[in-house]
Amino acid sequence: MALALRLCAAPALTLALALALALALALLPAAAQDMAGDCHQYTNRSCEECLKNVTCLWCASSGRCVEYPVRRVLPPADLCELRSAHWGVCWVNFEALIIAMSVVGGTILIMLGVCCCCCCKKKSKKPDKDDERAAREREKRRVRQEERRAEMKSRHDEIRRKYGLFKEENPYAKFEN
Repeated sequence: MALALRLCAAPALTLALALALALALALLPAAAQDMAGDCHQYTNRSCEECLKNVTCLWCASSGRCVEYPVRRVLPPADLCELRSAHWGVCWVNFEALIIAMSVVGGTILIMLGVCCCCCCKKKSKKPDKDDERAAREREKRRVRQEERRAEMKSRHDEIRRKYGLFKEENPYAKFEN
């Protein structure tokens, strides 16, 4: 069972890692980044100039370039609205990023669930060779035991008949018509 789950989870996990890596690479700007630059100097310039520094966040509604609040996952609303906040690349805002990540995450979870269900159903429908072999051996042992019991009973009955100990029917049994 655990092997089946591992085999089912491996492609889904690989797909999830590949998607996460692709997203991380898409969010990082390809140009060389100036880590020492102050983000406020790029205010009222272009988004591309602001996002050359990975620590900066571009707010499209106000045209400001501000330091990304690294202590929080999402920028606060007083800094910039999610629909106009850009980080990493100019063509993806945080609102679209949240929706896309939710869809991708949900799809991966559904795929993983379907894969696990299919593996479990396949395992339960078709017994494997070890189970079939064990069932055949149990049946052979049961048949041999029944044959031995019948043989022992016939031997015992012969001995009882030989010495006159054979149990006859009860003469006082209830008479039925």
